[in-house]
Amino acid sequence: MADSNFIDYVKFCSRSGAGGSGSVHFRREKHVPKGGPDGGDGGRGGNIILRGNAQHWTLLHLKYKKHVIAEAGKGGEGGRRKGADGKDIILEVPLGTVAKDAETMEVRCEITEDGQEVVLTRGGRGGLGNDHFKSATNQAPHYAQPGEEGIEEWIILELKLLADVGLVGFPNAGKSTLLSSISAAKPEIGDYPFTTLVPNLGVVGYRDDKSFVMADIPGIIEGAAEGRGLGIRFLRHIERNSILLFMVPADADNIKKEYEILLNELKKYNPELLDKNRLLAISKADMLDEELMTEMKKELPENVPTLFISSVSQYNLDKLKDMIWQEINS
Repeated sequence: MADSNFIDYVKFCSRSGAGGSGSVHFRREKHVPKGGPDGGDGGRGGNIILRGNAQHWTLLHLKYKKHVIAEAGKGGEGGRRKGADGKDIILEVPLGTVAKDAETMEVRCEITEDGQEVVLTRGGRGGLGNDHFKSATNQAPHYAQPGEEGIEEWIILELKLLADVGLVGFPNAGKSTLLSSISAAKPEIGDYPFTTLVPNLGVVGYRDDKSFVMADIPGIIEGAAEGRGLGIRFLRHIERNSILLFMVPADADNIKKEYEILLNELKKYNPELLDKNRLLAISKADMLDEELMTEMKKELPENVPTLFISSVSQYNLDKLKDMIWQEINS
Protein backbone atom coordinates (compact mmCIF):
# COMPACT_ATOMS: atom_id res chain seq x y z
CA MET A 1 0.00 0.00 0.00
CA ALA A 2 1.35 3.43 -0.87
CA ASP A 3 2.82 5.52 1.93
CA SER A 4 0.21 8.25 1.40
CA ASN A 5 -2.54 5.71 2.09
CA PHE A 6 -1.51 5.19 5.70
CA ILE A 7 -3.58 7.69 7.67
CA ASP A 8 -3.41 7.46 11.47
CA TYR A 9 -4.93 10.85 12.37
CA VAL A 10 -8.22 12.47 11.35
CA LYS A 11 -10.24 15.39 12.72
CA PHE A 12 -13.89 15.90 11.92
CA CYS A 13 -17.08 17.61 13.11
CA SER A 14 -19.47 15.09 14.67
CA ARG A 15 -23.10 16.20 14.83
CA SER A 16 -25.81 13.97 16.24
CA GLY A 17 -29.46 14.28 15.26
CA ALA A 18 -31.97 16.39 17.18
CA GLY A 19 -34.87 14.62 18.84
CA GLY A 20 -38.31 14.87 17.28
CA SER A 21 -40.97 17.04 18.91
CA GLY A 22 -43.81 15.54 20.89
CA SER A 23 -47.25 15.80 19.32
CA VAL A 24 -50.17 17.95 20.50
CA HIS A 25 -53.16 15.89 19.40
CA PHE A 26 -56.61 14.97 20.71
CA ARG A 27 -58.59 11.84 20.05
CA ARG A 28 -61.51 12.66 17.77
CA GLU A 29 -64.00 9.99 16.71
CA LYS A 30 -67.63 10.12 15.67
CA HIS A 31 -69.03 9.02 19.02
CA VAL A 32 -66.16 10.28 21.18
CA PRO A 33 -66.31 14.10 20.91
CA LYS A 34 -63.91 14.62 23.82
CA GLY A 35 -61.50 11.71 23.71
CA GLY A 36 -58.65 13.48 25.47
CA PRO A 37 -55.02 13.99 24.51
CA ASP A 38 -53.26 11.23 22.55
CA GLY A 39 -50.18 12.98 21.15
CA GLY A 40 -47.23 10.61 20.66
CA ASP A 41 -43.60 11.14 21.61
CA GLY A 42 -40.92 12.35 19.22
CA GLY A 43 -38.23 9.94 17.98
CA ARG A 44 -34.66 9.93 19.25
CA GLY A 45 -32.05 11.74 17.16
CA GLY A 46 -29.43 9.61 15.40
CA ASN A 47 -26.18 8.77 17.21
CA ILE A 48 -22.64 8.86 15.83
CA ILE A 49 -21.17 5.44 16.65
CA LEU A 50 -17.64 4.03 16.38
CA ARG A 51 -17.34 0.32 15.56
CA GLY A 52 -14.12 -1.72 15.60
CA ASN A 53 -13.30 -3.54 12.37
CA ALA A 54 -10.30 -5.87 12.27
CA GLN A 55 -10.24 -5.62 8.46
CA HIS A 56 -9.25 -1.95 8.59
CA TRP A 57 -5.68 -0.96 9.45
CA THR A 58 -5.76 2.75 8.56
CA LEU A 59 -8.11 5.74 8.90
CA LEU A 60 -7.81 6.51 5.19
CA HIS A 61 -11.54 6.00 4.53
CA LEU A 62 -12.33 8.82 7.00
CA LYS A 63 -9.71 11.27 5.73
CA TYR A 64 -12.17 13.35 3.69
CA LYS A 65 -15.14 13.14 6.09
CA LYS A 66 -14.93 16.63 7.58
CA HIS A 67 -18.55 16.60 8.77
CA VAL A 68 -20.45 13.55 10.00
CA ILE A 69 -24.13 14.39 10.52
CA ALA A 70 -26.81 12.01 11.82
CA GLU A 71 -30.54 12.23 11.06
CA ALA A 72 -32.98 14.04 13.29
CA GLY A 73 -35.81 12.11 14.92
CA LYS A 74 -39.33 12.47 13.51
CA GLY A 75 -42.12 14.19 15.41
CA GLY A 76 -44.78 12.22 17.27
CA GLU A 77 -48.27 11.70 15.85
CA GLY A 78 -51.81 11.29 17.11
CA GLY A 79 -52.98 7.98 18.49
CA ARG A 80 -49.91 7.90 20.74
CA ARG A 81 -47.77 7.01 17.74
CA LYS A 82 -44.09 7.59 18.43
CA GLY A 83 -42.01 9.34 15.77
CA ALA A 84 -39.30 7.34 14.00
CA ASP A 85 -35.80 7.49 15.49
CA GLY A 86 -33.12 9.23 13.43
CA LYS A 87 -30.79 6.85 11.59
CA ASP A 88 -27.47 6.27 13.37
CA ILE A 89 -24.17 6.89 11.58
CA ILE A 90 -21.67 4.07 12.17
CA LEU A 91 -18.00 4.80 11.53
CA GLU A 92 -15.90 1.65 11.23
CA VAL A 93 -12.37 2.13 12.55
CA PRO A 94 -9.30 -0.09 12.92
CA LEU A 95 -8.50 -1.71 16.24
CA GLY A 96 -6.32 0.56 18.32
CA THR A 97 -8.26 3.75 17.48
CA VAL A 98 -8.50 6.39 20.21
CA ALA A 99 -11.19 9.11 20.07
CA LYS A 100 -10.47 12.47 21.72
CA ASP A 101 -12.34 15.72 22.22
CA ALA A 102 -10.51 18.14 19.89
CA GLU A 103 -10.87 21.07 22.33
CA THR A 104 -9.96 19.45 25.65
CA MET A 105 -7.95 16.48 24.25
CA GLU A 106 -9.84 14.31 26.73
CA VAL A 107 -9.88 10.65 25.67
CA ARG A 108 -13.48 9.69 24.98
CA CYS A 109 -13.05 6.02 24.13
CA GLU A 110 -10.65 3.39 22.79
CA ILE A 111 -11.60 0.73 20.27
CA THR A 112 -9.61 -2.46 20.83
CA GLU A 113 -11.93 -5.32 19.80
CA ASP A 114 -13.52 -6.38 16.54
CA GLY A 115 -17.22 -5.46 16.58
CA GLN A 116 -16.91 -3.24 19.66
CA GLU A 117 -19.35 -0.32 19.44
CA VAL A 118 -19.18 2.97 21.36
CA VAL A 119 -21.63 5.87 21.06
CA LEU A 120 -19.35 8.82 20.31
CA THR A 121 -21.93 11.63 20.00
CA ARG A 122 -25.36 10.86 21.41
CA GLY A 123 -28.51 12.00 19.62
CA GLY A 124 -31.06 14.28 21.28
CA ARG A 125 -33.99 12.74 23.14
CA GLY A 126 -37.44 12.93 21.60
CA GLY A 127 -39.97 15.25 23.25
CA LEU A 128 -42.97 13.90 25.13
CA GLY A 129 -46.40 14.17 23.54
CA ASN A 130 -49.27 15.96 25.26
CA ASP A 131 -50.65 12.61 26.43
CA HIS A 132 -47.99 12.69 29.20
CA PHE A 133 -49.17 16.03 30.59
CA LYS A 134 -52.85 15.30 31.27
CA SER A 135 -53.95 15.49 34.89
CA ALA A 136 -57.09 15.79 36.95
CA THR A 137 -56.89 19.59 36.76
CA ASN A 138 -55.66 19.81 33.16
CA GLN A 139 -57.44 17.20 31.08
CA ALA A 140 -56.71 18.81 27.71
CA PRO A 141 -53.08 20.05 27.67
CA HIS A 142 -52.35 22.02 24.50
CA TYR A 143 -48.58 21.66 24.75
CA ALA A 144 -45.90 19.02 24.29
CA GLN A 145 -42.16 18.85 24.73
CA PRO A 146 -39.86 19.92 21.91
CA GLY A 147 -37.14 17.48 20.97
CA GLU A 148 -33.70 17.82 22.54
CA GLU A 149 -31.05 19.43 20.32
CA GLY A 150 -28.32 17.26 18.87
CA ILE A 151 -24.69 17.72 19.90
CA GLU A 152 -22.05 19.25 17.63
CA GLU A 153 -18.41 18.70 18.56
CA TRP A 154 -15.00 18.30 16.94
CA ILE A 155 -13.44 14.88 17.35
CA ILE A 156 -9.90 13.61 16.76
CA LEU A 157 -9.29 9.96 15.93
CA GLU A 158 -5.77 8.62 16.43
CA LEU A 159 -4.63 5.15 15.51
CA LYS A 160 -2.17 3.28 17.71
CA LEU A 161 -1.15 0.03 16.07
CA LEU A 162 -1.87 -3.16 17.99
CA ALA A 163 1.16 -5.44 17.78
CA ASP A 164 2.97 -7.92 20.01
CA VAL A 165 6.44 -6.59 19.14
CA GLY A 166 7.47 -3.06 18.23
CA LEU A 167 10.78 -2.50 16.43
CA VAL A 168 12.64 0.51 17.81
CA GLY A 169 15.79 1.88 16.21
CA PHE A 170 17.46 4.66 14.29
CA PRO A 171 16.96 4.87 10.52
CA ASN A 172 19.00 2.21 8.68
CA ALA A 173 19.10 -0.11 11.72
CA GLY A 174 17.71 -2.94 9.58
CA LYS A 175 14.17 -3.02 11.00
CA SER A 176 12.42 -3.26 7.63
CA THR A 177 14.85 -5.93 6.43
CA LEU A 178 14.17 -8.01 9.54
CA LEU A 179 10.39 -7.69 9.14
CA SER A 180 10.55 -8.74 5.48
CA SER A 181 12.82 -11.68 6.38
CA ILE A 182 10.62 -13.27 9.04
CA SER A 183 7.12 -12.31 7.85
CA ALA A 184 5.17 -11.84 4.63
CA ALA A 185 5.26 -8.05 4.99
CA LYS A 186 6.97 -6.18 2.16
CA PRO A 187 8.12 -2.81 3.51
CA GLU A 188 10.21 -0.48 1.36
CA ILE A 189 13.90 -1.11 2.00
CA GLY A 190 16.78 1.19 1.08
CA ASP A 191 20.17 2.30 2.29
CA TYR A 192 19.18 5.84 3.23
CA PRO A 193 17.46 7.49 6.24
CA PHE A 194 13.69 7.40 6.61
CA THR A 195 13.09 4.71 4.00
CA THR A 196 10.12 3.69 6.14
CA LEU A 197 7.66 6.58 6.31
CA VAL A 198 4.69 4.60 7.63
CA PRO A 199 4.42 1.78 10.20
CA ASN A 200 4.34 -1.71 8.71
CA LEU A 201 2.74 -4.77 10.31
CA GLY A 202 3.83 -8.35 9.71
CA VAL A 203 2.57 -11.67 11.08
CA VAL A 204 5.55 -13.82 12.08
CA GLY A 205 5.02 -17.56 11.96
CA TYR A 206 6.34 -19.55 14.92
CA ARG A 207 6.47 -23.19 15.96
CA ASP A 208 3.33 -25.37 16.00
CA ASP A 209 1.32 -22.92 13.87
CA LYS A 210 1.67 -20.17 16.46
CA SER A 211 2.32 -16.59 15.38
CA PHE A 212 2.83 -13.07 16.66
CA VAL A 213 2.48 -9.59 15.13
CA MET A 214 5.51 -7.37 14.63
CA ALA A 215 5.35 -3.62 13.87
CA ASP A 216 8.14 -1.77 12.08
CA ILE A 217 7.95 1.81 13.43
CA PRO A 218 9.59 4.55 11.31
CA GLY A 219 13.10 5.36 12.53
CA ILE A 220 13.56 7.49 15.61
CA ILE A 221 16.33 10.07 15.79
CA GLU A 222 17.74 11.94 18.78
CA GLY A 223 15.27 14.70 19.62
CA ALA A 224 12.25 12.84 18.21
CA ALA A 225 10.26 13.48 21.40
CA GLU A 226 10.68 17.22 20.72
CA GLY A 227 9.54 16.83 17.12
CA ARG A 228 12.82 16.38 15.23
CA GLY A 229 12.92 14.14 12.17
CA LEU A 230 9.56 12.44 11.89
CA GLY A 231 8.89 13.78 15.39
CA ILE A 232 6.44 12.11 17.73
CA ARG A 233 4.08 11.25 14.88
CA PHE A 234 4.84 7.54 15.14
CA LEU A 235 5.97 7.19 18.77
CA ARG A 236 2.36 6.60 19.84
CA HIS A 237 2.32 3.34 17.88
CA ILE A 238 4.85 1.93 20.35
CA GLU A 239 2.46 2.45 23.28
CA ARG A 240 0.34 -0.60 22.43
CA ASN A 241 3.16 -3.06 21.73
CA SER A 242 3.57 -5.85 24.29
CA ILE A 243 7.37 -5.85 24.06
CA LEU A 244 9.95 -3.61 22.40
CA LEU A 245 12.76 -4.99 20.23
CA PHE A 246 15.54 -2.41 20.03
CA MET A 247 17.77 -2.72 16.98
CA VAL A 248 21.28 -1.26 16.66
CA PRO A 249 23.52 -2.12 13.68
CA ALA A 250 26.84 -3.83 14.32
CA ASP A 251 28.71 -1.00 12.54
CA ALA A 252 27.41 1.65 14.95
CA ASP A 253 30.10 3.79 16.59
CA ASN A 254 28.84 2.95 20.08
CA ILE A 255 26.09 0.34 20.46
CA LYS A 256 25.48 1.03 24.14
CA LYS A 257 25.20 4.79 23.56
CA GLU A 258 22.74 4.35 20.67
CA TYR A 259 20.58 2.07 22.80
CA GLU A 260 20.57 4.62 25.63
CA ILE A 261 19.61 7.46 23.24
CA LEU A 262 16.66 5.40 21.97
CA LEU A 263 15.65 4.58 25.53
CA ASN A 264 15.85 8.25 26.50
CA GLU A 265 13.62 9.33 23.59
CA LEU A 266 10.94 6.85 24.68
CA LYS A 267 11.26 8.02 28.28
CA LYS A 268 10.79 11.68 27.29
CA TYR A 269 7.75 10.79 25.21
CA ASN A 270 6.10 8.49 27.77
CA PRO A 271 7.96 7.16 30.85
CA GLU A 272 5.54 4.22 31.05
CA LEU A 273 7.12 2.78 27.89
CA LEU A 274 10.14 1.81 29.99
CA ASP A 275 7.92 -0.62 31.93
CA LYS A 276 7.61 -2.83 28.83
CA ASN A 277 9.85 -5.86 28.37
CA ARG A 278 12.81 -5.07 26.11
CA LEU A 279 15.15 -7.02 23.86
CA LEU A 280 18.21 -5.78 21.98
CA ALA A 281 19.21 -7.15 18.57
CA ILE A 282 22.57 -6.24 17.07
CA SER A 283 21.77 -6.31 13.34
CA LYS A 284 24.08 -6.77 10.34
CA ALA A 285 26.13 -9.31 12.33
CA ASP A 286 27.13 -11.12 9.13
CA MET A 287 30.05 -8.66 8.91
CA LEU A 288 31.44 -9.91 12.25
CA ASP A 289 33.43 -12.99 13.21
CA GLU A 290 33.12 -14.88 16.50
CA GLU A 291 36.16 -13.17 18.01
CA LEU A 292 34.82 -9.69 17.29
CA MET A 293 31.41 -10.61 18.70
CA THR A 294 33.04 -11.82 21.91
CA GLU A 295 34.87 -8.50 22.26
CA MET A 296 31.75 -6.45 21.52
CA LYS A 297 29.71 -8.31 24.13
CA LYS A 298 31.84 -6.70 26.83
CA GLU A 299 30.58 -3.24 25.76
CA LEU A 300 26.89 -4.08 25.41
CA PRO A 301 24.24 -2.61 27.75
CA GLU A 302 23.42 -4.63 30.85
CA ASN A 303 20.00 -5.79 32.09
CA VAL A 304 18.58 -6.38 28.61
CA PRO A 305 18.66 -9.72 26.71
CA THR A 306 20.91 -9.22 23.67
CA LEU A 307 21.41 -11.21 20.47
CA PHE A 308 23.54 -10.76 17.35
CA ILE A 309 21.48 -11.31 14.18
CA SER A 310 21.66 -10.97 10.42
CA SER A 311 18.51 -10.72 8.34
CA VAL A 312 20.48 -11.25 5.12
CA SER A 313 22.18 -14.50 6.15
CA GLN A 314 19.31 -15.54 8.50
CA TYR A 315 21.87 -15.77 11.33
CA ASN A 316 20.16 -16.31 14.74
CA LEU A 317 16.68 -15.38 13.43
CA ASP A 318 15.13 -18.59 14.82
CA LYS A 319 16.79 -17.88 18.15
CA LEU A 320 15.43 -14.33 18.02
CA LYS A 321 11.89 -15.64 17.48
CA ASP A 322 12.36 -17.95 20.47
CA MET A 323 13.42 -14.98 22.65
CA ILE A 324 10.48 -12.87 21.46
CA TRP A 325 7.97 -15.68 22.07
CA GLN A 326 9.34 -16.27 25.54
CA GLU A 327 9.09 -12.54 26.42
CA ILE A 328 5.56 -12.23 25.02
CA ASN A 329 4.37 -15.14 27.12
CA SER A 330 6.38 -14.44 30.27
